[in-house]
Amino acid sequence: MIYGAITNSWRNQLDDTELGDLIAEAQSRGARHIELRQTCLAAAESGEGNAWRPNLETLANVVHRFPDLTFDLAVALPCITTDIDPEGGLYQSQLEAARLVGRGTPHLRTVDPGAPSTPWENSADVAEPAARIVPLVREAARQGVIFSMENSGQPLRSMSLLVQEARAQLTDEEGQYLGLCPDPTNQLRRHPDSQPLDELAALPTDYIKIVHFKQARNGEAIGSVDDGDLDCHAMRRILEGKAYDGPAVMEIPSADDVFDNLAASFSYLDA
Repeated sequence: MIYGAITNSWRNQLDDTELGDLIAEAQSRGARHIELRQTCLAAAESGEGNAWRPNLETLANVVHRFPDLTFDLAVALPCITTDIDPEGGLYQSQLEAARLVGRGTPHLRTVDPGAPSTPWENSADVAEPAARIVPLVREAARQGVIFSMENSGQPLRSMSLLVQEARAQLTDEEGQYLGLCPDPTNQLRRHPDSQPLDELAALPTDYIKIVHFKQARNGEAIGSVDDGDLDCHAMRRILEGKAYDGPAVMEIPSADDVFDNLAASFSYLDA
């Protein structure tokens, strides 16, 4: 796995520190991948909601500074609950930015903030959201961009159903561009009686495009990946058993000591 960091961990620092300098600090602490999260890109973005646009020149300057790192672009996109125009300005700008930062492996990681929390249990439940994401995935595949979805609101088993249903409507080649960003701790906080690690273990490996590690205790987020509600060592073993070798992003809360927490998270997982 490629350990990484996400820029929304640096909300406390972005007002007075350049994004590139924060990435450099993360790299010095052991990060080899950076998830560039919309709303936490400083001068590399402008606008909000449908008016959001990346500043491509600034993004290019940031990424070119780090030839030894890999990057993906993460955006809030209501692709499950809203019809998004695949040829519209917002989506096309996201794909363009993903291609720019992703170099040889462009990746657009999405999350739908409005995703329902009632689990989908069968193909009928996912028919409508699948119909919404299929044209988006088809356009992403046409441009060579991986399209992944975080399991916001839904358990992993339900998101797996969604990917399965959507892939059935795509060509085999297009379908390989669609997958998930599993976040078992996120699931456990929303569905405390679920078994997110069992559901992670049941996912086909090619569904997993990127993963998030985070931790909580008694349902409350803590500052680093450590002992807590989820067995993060077991999560790592599951991914290693699947021969997953992609990015593993530490999505930890913003704090003044965030880089110490980032390094501690890497050390904890390696212990």
